[in-house]
Amino acid sequence: MNTQVNISRRAILNLSAGAAGGLMLGVFVGATPKAAQAGVSTSAAFKPNAFITIMPDGHITIMSKNPEIGQGIKTSLPMIIAEELDAAWSDVEIVEAPTNEKVYGHQFAGGSLSVFMNWKPLRQVGATARTMLVEAAANEWRVPANECTTANSVVTHTPSGRQLTYAALAGKAAALPVPDAKTVALKNRSDFKLLGTRIGGVDNEKIVTGQPLFGIDKTLPGMLYAAYERCPALGGRVKSANLDQIKKMPGVKDAFVIDGNKKYPTLLRPGVAIVADTTWAAFQAKAALQVEWDETDASKDSWSAIQAQAHDLGQKPRGENVVFATKDKDVDAAFKTAAKTVKAFYHYPFVPHAPLEPQNATAWRRGDKLDIWAPTQIPGTALGMFDSLGIVFYPFFQDELGIAAENVTITPTRSGGGFGRRGWNDFLCEAAAIAARVDAPVKLQWTRADDMRHDQYRAGGFHALEGGLDDKGKLVAFRNHFITFTANGKTPVAGGGMAASEFPAQFVDTAEISQTMLPLRTPCGFWRAPGSNVFAFAIQGFIHEMATAAGRDHLEFLLSIMNDPRAPEPKGPNSLNTARAIAVTKLAAEKAGWGRKMPAGHGLGLAFYFSHAAHIAEVAEVSVDKNNKVRVHKVWVAADVGPIVNRSGAESQVQGSVIDGISTMMNLGLTIEKGRIQESNFDTYNMLRMPHAPEVEVHFIESDNPPSGLGEPALPPIAPAVANAIFAATGQRVRSMPLSLAGMTV
Repeated sequence: MNTQVNISRRAILNLSAGAAGGLMLGVFVGATPKAAQAGVSTSAAFKPNAFITIMPDGHITIMSKNPEIGQGIKTSLPMIIAEELDAAWSDVEIVEAPTNEKVYGHQFAGGSLSVFMNWKPLRQVGATARTMLVEAAANEWRVPANECTTANSVVTHTPSGRQLTYAALAGKAAALPVPDAKTVALKNRSDFKLLGTRIGGVDNEKIVTGQPLFGIDKTLPGMLYAAYERCPALGGRVKSANLDQIKKMPGVKDAFVIDGNKKYPTLLRPGVAIVADTTWAAFQAKAALQVEWDETDASKDSWSAIQAQAHDLGQKPRGENVVFATKDKDVDAAFKTAAKTVKAFYHYPFVPHAPLEPQNATAWRRGDKLDIWAPTQIPGTALGMFDSLGIVFYPFFQDELGIAAENVTITPTRSGGGFGRRGWNDFLCEAAAIAARVDAPVKLQWTRADDMRHDQYRAGGFHALEGGLDDKGKLVAFRNHFITFTANGKTPVAGGGMAASEFPAQFVDTAEISQTMLPLRTPCGFWRAPGSNVFAFAIQGFIHEMATAAGRDHLEFLLSIMNDPRAPEPKGPNSLNTARAIAVTKLAAEKAGWGRKMPAGHGLGLAFYFSHAAHIAEVAEVSVDKNNKVRVHKVWVAADVGPIVNRSGAESQVQGSVIDGISTMMNLGLTIEKGRIQESNFDTYNMLRMPHAPEVEVHFIESDNPPSGLGEPALPPIAPAVANAIFAATGQRVRSMPLSLAGMTV
């Protein structure tokens, strides 16, 4: 429960300071698709900025700037513009913006930042156009602009009742100077008409009718298809391969070795590429491929060895590096004087992202030009535009292929899930490297096994936790020895670093957070709600343990920590606010009927977590039968994320996060031996099935705080809520994920 945004988010927030100006740097030109099809002239179109085009026929195009990975952003970002524009939603067509950060500002999906970063800038985009339309109408009627109102793509002169449509005003507004975005008036939240309502996703019909939206759907004339075989252990290189045999197989056009990129080894790993006239032919040839690998420098990571080492380290109360310590307090002395001490060791494994659509990319090199179509979350990093989210800034195309970034065009497609995985553009780089050797467009398609075994994984971890209680059951001492991993010997792996602000350290009289980093070669990346997704399980579960040891109700104990006078003052809307935290915790408990008598074998579990600027509490009702079969019946969620943009999308994001979190804690984990991921498909990586999905009831506390994202922050509280409910139902304490390790099943 970080009280401030983490480092990766902070990098983005620093960059976002100039986002408003960046949004207005360019003007999107050209006919909108519907207007062009209808043969409507665009010469009189109203285009006040890069995002809005209003045609003389009344058709309004709004550009959606960020990649759509299932989080609903293609609908919600244009809704923000349409609200301030006062456009009738039925008049609006949404078009995915091309990758051009000089025009549209930062374009990425990650960190639950899309709404967070674009809230005010996109409101200004819409308000600027509305201001100009009102001015055009006022000039036409020769009345003061403040006598005019807007609604449903119409300007009304209130005293006389006269009206002009945006269509009628388009040409006149186009002739006016564009005002400074900082000077236009924004609506009050009470005046919102579109925001907060339920709007279906703009691509819903296309998705359910199977229209080609995703990267895997991309086709081009004369396109070939590629498969790529990498060493099972990171760092292995090709020693030899039966290329002559593979080239003779039906449909195969070519097969060749790629040495990999030594500077960026996780972006282009050494391997064998196969190019064929169909995906099936490429996959068949890949199955017949025989490669001898040189694994001299390959990963030797072993999860079993790591676990043994971590358990030994967990006997030490303090790690190698102290992240946080209460000033002028002796934590060892505080524990010696505590009336009762509680200790626990929590752990969780590595997991992959496992999006439904495996990685893919289509690349076409023509001379010194390169075109790429891919379901990437962060296309800008591949072009060297910016180094957000802690992802390395890499001039890959220049270094590897000799193609300047300005000669590379990346078109993001809709993604079949991302969860952070598609923020690493390794699949895109592989496709480009293969296309550089082929005189045709090439689609690279990963298999499910590729996706499972060559991911950027959520890091496993271990927490040796200790709490000291006084004779009244108050928490007076706390420490968390976090055992994590490092790839460079200096910094934690992505998603594996703990902040000094992690709850409840700053709320306790004497506290300490320390960490020990073990060396690791297995590549790690940001996984849905990085860090928070597992820290919540350990810390919120342990808080329940301390409440039980103190003989206090969990809700009352948790609220008492939040109400502690030592609680740090919030540093703006991006940091933990105890009043907001208490409000959502009380609301979730109230809606769940906290304290009610439960049937035998049933229990209620509670957890709160703050991440991605969102305050979220959850209560889970769980039953455990005599065969240790666990069933999550219902989850109540209370969230304070500021104003809700699209209620339908917001509810879906919360429900999806809850189900994803339950699925992960129930069954999911990877086994790593000799640097190799053992699991390769959903038969051994058993995700939650539809019959086991619980009912999820969502409640929002809306406020005037800037909205935060929702794609991630509803996930962290669910694992501890379920674990705490299991204890309430059975008395059995859960300290490890997945639950299958404790003999529990769904």
